[in-house]
Amino acid sequence: MKILTVGGGGREHAAVEALYRSGAEIYSVMKNFNPGIAKRSEKYLLCSEKDCEKICAFAAENGVRYAFIGPEAPLEAGLVDELEKAGVKCASPSKAAARIETSKTFMRELVKKYGIKGNLDFAHFDNAADAEKYLGTIDHEIVVKPVGLTGGKGVKVQGEHLLSFEDTMEYINEIFNYNIGGAGVILEERAVGEEFTQMVFVDGKRIVPMPLVQDHKRAYEGDVGPNTGGMGSYTDGNHLLPFVTENERKEAVSIIQDIVDAMAEEGCPYRGTMYGQFMLTVSGPKIIEINARFGDPEAMNVLTLLETGFADICRMMADGNLEGEIKFAKKATVCKYVVPKGYGVKSEPGHRIDVDEESVKKCGAAVYYANVDMKDGVLVTGTSRSVGVVGVADTIEEAESNCEKALKFVKCDAVFVRHDIGTRALVRKRVDHMNSLRSA
Repeated sequence: MKILTVGGGGREHAAVEALYRSGAEIYSVMKNFNPGIAKRSEKYLLCSEKDCEKICAFAAENGVRYAFIGPEAPLEAGLVDELEKAGVKCASPSKAAARIETSKTFMRELVKKYGIKGNLDFAHFDNAADAEKYLGTIDHEIVVKPVGLTGGKGVKVQGEHLLSFEDTMEYINEIFNYNIGGAGVILEERAVGEEFTQMVFVDGKRIVPMPLVQDHKRAYEGDVGPNTGGMGSYTDGNHLLPFVTENERKEAVSIIQDIVDAMAEEGCPYRGTMYGQFMLTVSGPKIIEINARFGDPEAMNVLTLLETGFADICRMMADGNLEGEIKFAKKATVCKYVVPKGYGVKSEPGHRIDVDEESVKKCGAAVYYANVDMKDGVLVTGTSRSVGVVGVADTIEEAESNCEKALKFVKCDAVFVRHDIGTRALVRKRVDHMNSLRSA
């Protein structure tokens, strides 16, 4: 099976490794040189991941029949639509379906229209003056989000990042003044609880859930600092999380199924991977966001565990016919990202980074390259996350230990890691938090 992959990050490297394990012949497109992806590819093309014309020509030249698009930006650019016009079936959503992520207003309005559970109060504004008037009418804390794409870094929360009315208005004005996200601002009710990620495979109708994951957005240990694209994540061996019950997980899956059904009803059926980020509250899971792709780093956790052939899953999603059971190893995982100094504020890129892949593997871990590039024959860091290391074991604690051992074999003089991800203390903090909310 010849398959085109688009994207050069850790999420895409994990997808390429899963495709390679399942026997696919891979033709990859990426804007940066990712050595892990290049190693598994028959051919690769370095170009903008939004250059639909070049990518379609590359697919045609190599007789590719299927495609998997990793990042959200090419989805918004309509790459899937152009590939399918050229006869390439895609295991990723069309431009219209990708609005579930590319427009936060579209997602909230869809959930509201169809009466789907888990929605939050929200209001969309095209200018700062109307947003300011609205703020004067509410008596609860809110979350401020640019409506469009911001690479997972645009969200600011009252009580955490925004400590006053003035802070809130300053950020809202910044969104409009600098056109962040490009489509206005959405103010959402702040939900209190613990976040978790439920990703699913979708064929337009049927969904198949993956193991639950918890991501860690804050840059520094102890859950402080700026929001990032995600510093790391973990899964548990039973595919739940220590603070999520089976019934709560079923409720989240049901919400995603209702969204998929609503999209089909709206005439934009969804095919590909869908990411549901939820806040588990005392009244059940609430929708934080829906993304039109794998999460990053969450993809590295679940694809490391995937036992069913990913090439077959992509074919079935693209063909609109997911059949049979999709299996994941009953193991726990802990992923920690190695990121450049300054990441989350102003990164210091261009530093040499070396990875001893064999030693990482011997530690019971996997390594995925992300925002790196080749300069004069040397692998160097970029401005975003550099390398993801995923420890695998029977328990979260053992997986975290394996991850820490493996991190010693990723060497660079200008990087940092959130070492507390997956530790017993931090997982316990999550469990205690939910227990205190439930008891109150």
